[in-house]
Amino acid sequence: MKVLLILCLSLFLSYAQDTLHTKQILVVTTKNWSAPNGLLQRFEREGKSWHKVGRAINIKLGRNGLGWGIGLHTTPKDAKYIKKEGDGKAPAGIFKLKQAFGYAPFKMDYPYKVYKETDHCVDDAESKLYNRIVDSTKIIRDYKSHERMKFPKDYYKYGIVVDHNGITDGAKSKRGAGSCIFIHIKKVPTAGCTVMNESEIKEILRWLDPEAEPLLVQGTERAIDTLMKQIKP
Repeated sequence: MKVLLILCLSLFLSYAQDTLHTKQILVVTTKNWSAPNGLLQRFEREGKSWHKVGRAINIKLGRNGLGWGIGLHTTPKDAKYIKKEGDGKAPAGIFKLKQAFGYAPFKMDYPYKVYKETDHCVDDAESKLYNRIVDSTKIIRDYKSHERMKFPKDYYKYGIVVDHNGITDGAKSKRGAGSCIFIHIKKVPTAGCTVMNESEIKEILRWLDPEAEPLLVQGTERAIDTLMKQIKP
């Protein structure tokens, strides 16, 4: 029991440290766990208080709503909905943002990468490259399914990589816990991403400040209250 308590405390302190310098957050709120839509509101921290930035925007997310994902948060022990590969749910929780991306260069302060047709995000849970974005011309391909990071439709014309389930370089992903989670362009609910129109995501991209260490906080109205308490002021 004592060992478990120490482990839980060390994990909490680790999460708190990861959010210590955060001054920008994207908060996505839904009415309930099955809702495929919600609102996104930007916030900036001033001292120990969070202040709204801009207007709230209507977003779509997983066609089957939300399930607890793997990020910086502590998942409730009695959690009923857990994100899994192929479940059509977007991840709930607190997540770092990796880099922004698109089909062509875009002037902004936040790290941004131009992807090609040969860049793939691997969603095959049996692959050693599961939940990684790879240049398919430079690796030994062992996967049977993937997301192309550039294709004729404009869905990934602009986007942001969400660090869910260890997509960050060098991290280990839990097999089958969900992969390739982005914020991007689309008008309808998705397999697990959070989406909006082009002008809205471009506004967010220009706002992101790498020194502010922005986070995505995503959940139901009730879950958001709990998650915000986990972000160290």
